[in-house]
Amino acid sequence: MKREVLIRFWLLLLCLICAGSAWSADGKWKDTLVVDGSGNGDYRTLTEAMEGIRAFMDYRVTVLVRNGVYREKLVVPSWLQNVDFVGEDAEKTVISFDDHANIRRMGTFRTYTLKVEGNGITFRNLTIENNAPPLGQAVALHTEGDRLVFVGCRFLGNQDTVYTGAAGTRLYFKNCYIEGTTDFIFGPATALFEDCVIHSKRNSYITAASTPPGVEVGYVFLNCRLTAAPDVDKVYLGRPWRPYAATVFVGCEMGAHICPAGWDNWRNADNERTARYGEYGNRGPGADTSRRVGWVKILTKEEAVKYADWNHIFSQCRTWTPSEAQK
Repeated sequence: MKREVLIRFWLLLLCLICAGSAWSADGKWKDTLVVDGSGNGDYRTLTEAMEGIRAFMDYRVTVLVRNGVYREKLVVPSWLQNVDFVGEDAEKTVISFDDHANIRRMGTFRTYTLKVEGNGITFRNLTIENNAPPLGQAVALHTEGDRLVFVGCRFLGNQDTVYTGAAGTRLYFKNCYIEGTTDFIFGPATALFEDCVIHSKRNSYITAASTPPGVEVGYVFLNCRLTAAPDVDKVYLGRPWRPYAATVFVGCEMGAHICPAGWDNWRNADNERTARYGEYGNRGPGADTSRRVGWVKILTKEEAVKYADWNHIFSQCRTWTPSEAQK
């Protein structure tokens, strides 16, 4: 009798394990996983869900993330690719952590809430937040992978909110909200920000690109809206973290918080000879270029139209088209 009870127990346990595993009923890996912090999905955390995704897949997997606050310091590893993380509601599906650079001398690059090392990853309708107090650099999103897409996402933080790491990688942000204080979009990757809201919480700098000299295009802000907190009235569009920083704003709406000079040389006049900054067709009280620094380039119509062409933006690091990015 005891033996039968024991057998039944282990069979039940095995069924429960399989029910929440990455395997479907026919013995294949699942292509849709559900994360629910209340326990009504396949997994309670995103970290657990990633263990249920087969490495180096040639098909797409969708991870549906239900509303809730997921307190996780999350790494999407390099062996994951072709994955869509889809939140239920951008304002209610939140991944949050609170590391900052002055905790145990952590430094900037270990403070991330979400670090993406895999390629071909898409994030939709999610909030990525570093809610550390403003005591130093505190990264919400840290990217290392290539062909990364962020649609309808919110990136919340203070200094250094979004780090676009790894030169030669390609990133696309569509209809996203990004906020911060100092250099809150920074790094060497090539990144297109389209129809995004870029919100400054303090008088400081929006971008700090470190584009390599051999890469023609760094940051492109296309049809974005630049906003600020009520007491903010002196924000620069960018300063060069490295000498060949490349950043352009095309067709953007700029609030009065953007200062007339527009750009800063990071206390080094030599950067004025190498930094590649440009503007075209912007509007709003902060878009007046008559008092801009002399070393910014006011693009011609022919030059500006190239920044709506993905083949131009990503030509230095292989071609990538919108249809591929949004599948």
